[in-house]
Amino acid sequence: MDSQPFDDRDGVIWYDGELVPWRDAKLHVLSHGLHYGSGVFEGERAYNGEIFKLTEHTERLAYSAKMLGFELPYTAEEIDKACIETLEANNIVDGYIRPIAWRGSEIMGVAAWKSTIHLAIATWSWPSYFSPEARMKGIKLQTSKWRRPAPDTEPVHAKATGLYMICTLSKHTAEAAGCHDALMLDYRGQVAEATGANVFIAFGDGKLHTPTPDCFLDGITRRTVIGLAKKHGIEVVERAIFPDEMGRATEVFLTGTAAEVTPVGSLDDYTYAPGEITQTLMEAYDALVRS
Repeated sequence: MDSQPFDDRDGVIWYDGELVPWRDAKLHVLSHGLHYGSGVFEGERAYNGEIFKLTEHTERLAYSAKMLGFELPYTAEEIDKACIETLEANNIVDGYIRPIAWRGSEIMGVAAWKSTIHLAIATWSWPSYFSPEARMKGIKLQTSKWRRPAPDTEPVHAKATGLYMICTLSKHTAEAAGCHDALMLDYRGQVAEATGANVFIAFGDGKLHTPTPDCFLDGITRRTVIGLAKKHGIEVVERAIFPDEMGRATEVFLTGTAAEVTPVGSLDDYTYAPGEITQTLMEAYDALVRS
C-alpha cells in the first residue's frame, strides 16, 4: 500500500458538492462521526478509467446511511457523477475510490438528529491490496479473537465506520504475528469473513462453499464471484461453516473490491495451495473488471 501520508498529497477531493484542494479537505475535531461512529463509506476500484459497479456501490452507500438513520444529501446519480469527476480530476486510470458520509459538528452528544450530513469522495492510485508475491503464493491468515456481532446488536449489513474497529484490532494482531490478515468468526463461532473481504472455501468436491452473510456484508465482489462461478459450472453452496472444517479445505480465497480474488496459503496451522477453482475465478474476475 502507498506509504505517502493521506493528509499531505497533491490533487483534489470532492467535498460537499465541490472539488477542493486535497490538503484542505478537513472536518472539525468535534464532528459526530469521529466521536460516535456515525459514518458510512464505500470502497470502489477503477480499471482503465471505469469504476467497476459504481452504481451498486452508491446504492449500498445510501442503504448504509439509512441503516444509521440519515439520508444522503445527494441522489445516486449525483454521487455517481461526482465519483467519475473526482477520478478524472486526479488523472487516475487504475485506482481506488473512497466515498464517505458522516454527521457533522453542530451537536455534540449521542443524539444528533439535526446535524448536517457531509459527503466526501477521494481517489488515488492503488494497484493491489496485497503484494503480487503474496497474492500468487497465497496470503497468511490468523483466526481473530474478535467476533462479528449478532444482527440484533449492530447494523451489521451497513458498511459503517464503527463496525471496523474490531477489524483494525484483528488485522493489527495478525500482522504483528507475521500474517497478512485475520479470519473472523461470528457471534456463534462460525466462519464469517476476513477483516475487509469475504471468504470462499473448496473441499475437493468440485463445489465452492461460502458462509451465509446473515451477520456481515454480502460483498459486491462476493456476489460477482458467485455469478462467475455459476457461469463456469461451479456449484456455490452458501451455508454455515465451522472452524474445524478448515482443516480439510483444499482451496481458500478472499474476495473484495480491494482484495479482488486473493488466494489464502495458510490459516493458523492449516496450509493450502491455489487450485483450479481459485485460478479459474481469479482469471475470470480479472478479465471481467478490465473488459
